[in-house]
Amino acid sequence: MEDESGVIAQTKKWIMDVVVGCNFCPFAAREMEKKTVRYKVETSHDLSVCLQTFIDECLVLNNDPAIETIFIIFPNSFQQFDDYLNLVFYAEQLVKENGYEGIYQVASFHPLYKFSGVADDDAANYTNRSIYPMLHLLREKSIEKALLHYGNPEQIPERNIRFAREKGNTYMKMLRDSCM
Repeated sequence: MEDESGVIAQTKKWIMDVVVGCNFCPFAAREMEKKTVRYKVETSHDLSVCLQTFIDECLVLNNDPAIETIFIIFPNSFQQFDDYLNLVFYAEQLVKENGYEGIYQVASFHPLYKFSGVADDDAANYTNRSIYPMLHLLREKSIEKALLHYGNPEQIPERNIRFAREKGNTYMKMLRDSCM
């Protein structure tokens, strides 16, 4: 079992070095600077416990407007990508069932992330390959507001894919792995 403070420190390093450093999310640096990011480490292997943590973190966002976004980190579970995809599916179902559709959005990150229709060894997968399985809970209103002030936001995914492919698998893997 990983030490919670160590997991959070590694996750912060990954966000700064990879997400911000590669500009995969042009809005992340601002939230990191403002310290409006919450980190929740869930060590359970039980899917129902992990989903309850997800809902609990939605409630945290409901009750604390100073928190902009939350990373729920699962250092001990969902190591298989298919198991993780089940977690994502159920989390998205909970968003709908609890009336959070249009309020919160779930982004997904996993060490073995693989986009559908893309080869396992395509460097583009590193745009979502993290050091631990995690769910990223975001406020949709904040996303919409940020996108209003960003030229051509629809080009962000393509720019990220192009960047990762230009850097290549070796570089992207080294950069991510250096955060652990």
